[in-house]
Amino acid sequence: MVDASSPGRTAPDGSPYPDRAAPTFERDVRRMFTHIAARYEWFDHVASLGNDYLWRPRAVWDLDRFRDDRPVRRVLDVGCGTGELARLVARHYPGARVFASDFTRAMVVKAEESARRHGERPSLDFGRANALRLPFADGAFDLVTNAFVARNLSDLGGALAEMGRVLRPGGVLLTLEITEPVSASFGRVFHAYFDRVVPWLGAAVSSAGPYRYLPESLKTLPSRSAFLATLAASGFGRTAALPQSFGIVTTFLAAAGPPAPQSR
Repeated sequence: MVDASSPGRTAPDGSPYPDRAAPTFERDVRRMFTHIAARYEWFDHVASLGNDYLWRPRAVWDLDRFRDDRPVRRVLDVGCGTGELARLVARHYPGARVFASDFTRAMVVKAEESARRHGERPSLDFGRANALRLPFADGAFDLVTNAFVARNLSDLGGALAEMGRVLRPGGVLLTLEITEPVSASFGRVFHAYFDRVVPWLGAAVSSAGPYRYLPESLKTLPSRSAFLATLAASGFGRTAALPQSFGIVTTFLAAAGPPAPQSR
């Protein structure tokens, strides 16, 4: 039983530092995102050296080449954070209604503020939702998207299955996530920056815990092939893993339902 009074692991500066092995992990992840909500968007632009401006549009470009040609009417963005992917999807599919959800209230508030600031509020709805228990009917959406969420889930397979549940048959899940580089030599350069410099930047803005947790969370994410196997085990059919930026992020795509039978 989780001790609700336990503060969870913290860094020396007092910031939340989630521990996946702790029974309070899910609650501590929520505390972490509450802590960093105000600076989340601009810090990610800085820490990624601006590359995250490219990753989301490329992921949506890949999505369009993977999905079927049925109209996109309803989209769910899970773990929306400050709403960057949800806003992009709303612009890309102007005829769709996009529901942006996050289990952290502070992030939902920031996402709504950002949408109003960008003049995109009419096509977007916002609300709190847990990826493991989505409050939507079976087959309610044409697309489900998420960016930089998978590493933070306490039950990856369960969350993927839940996202598949709310997709219509043939609907597509897009998961954009940090991954291990495809080249070992580039991987050494990447980890020198990701494991050392990014936590140092986090400490400089009184968020040592969240940005120590960040490289730790990558170590718990399945490899690309294992992630695809988890998608298949969660009920998805056709899948793809498309690396970007030498593999430091990957777009995972999966169609709801069993794979189409092969012609003989």
